[in-house]
Amino acid sequence: MTLFQDFGITQDLVIILAIDLTIAIILLTFMRYLQGWTIKVDSRVELSEKDNFAFGISTAGAIAGLGIVLTGAITGEAAHSYLVEAVGMTAYGLFGLILIKLGRYLHDKIALNEFNKSELILKGNISVAIVDASAAIATAIIIRSVLLWAEDLTLDTFIAIFSAFAISQLMLVLLTRFREHRYAKRNQNASMQEALVQGHKAVAIRHSGYMLAMALSFNAASHFIIYSPQAYLANIAGWMVFSVIMLIALTLLIKLVKKLVMVNINLAEEVEKQHNIGVATVELALSVAIALILTSLMA
Repeated sequence: MTLFQDFGITQDLVIILAIDLTIAIILLTFMRYLQGWTIKVDSRVELSEKDNFAFGISTAGAIAGLGIVLTGAITGEAAHSYLVEAVGMTAYGLFGLILIKLGRYLHDKIALNEFNKSELILKGNISVAIVDASAAIATAIIIRSVLLWAEDLTLDTFIAIFSAFAISQLMLVLLTRFREHRYAKRNQNASMQEALVQGHKAVAIRHSGYMLAMALSFNAASHFIIYSPQAYLANIAGWMVFSVIMLIALTLLIKLVKKLVMVNINLAEEVEKQHNIGVATVELALSVAIALILTSLMA
């Protein structure tokens, strides 16, 4: 005990850490089963009997997303009592889980509205599953940044979190529409969503990189917005303005860096026509790298 005390580890801290870890494990387990329940299938059958890789990728995205959200719920500061800690962790965790599911629902119905995601994943469509998992992780990154931005555990807190979440979903839709426009322009008005339905993995990987990068840039915007519990309109306006600015800056930077790093490589030709997964993965890495660097500079 003396050694633990030398490092500032007390019995109360150990108990609180145990509470947080227990709740986190329960929520992660719940998310795995929720993946099957929401589309009325047995997740065990899909994963281990049918060996449905697409379902596995989609489930992995949901679980990873929830894990990211839970890191935002765990602030590192101990609550005044074990009960308050348990309630706070559970409330933030469940709220994050609900927002992840809501984000995926909105992404399916608005952003990728030309096909039935669940049906395609159950049929084993890897491309759709990659985009679905990335959308869940992107949404989770955004939720985490908002959880860290907001303070306390009040109704105003949840309103502020939901407001920022709503803006983030709008940004994801705008990003998708922009990428669809770019794809159609280069491919005789072909549909990017139809390419995903046809199993175009390279396009799925590249688009996933843009979504993850946008989520990280959204996190950068949180450093410029002062949290004010009851300033509902100011919070929404702040997130909207800074999110648009960061998205434009990110898009321009990614375009510039890709021209320099991938010089003498026709990215559109390689990814869209030759289905070059390797080039698409490098594009994803560059998008995420630029977003991480931009976020660090803004912080």
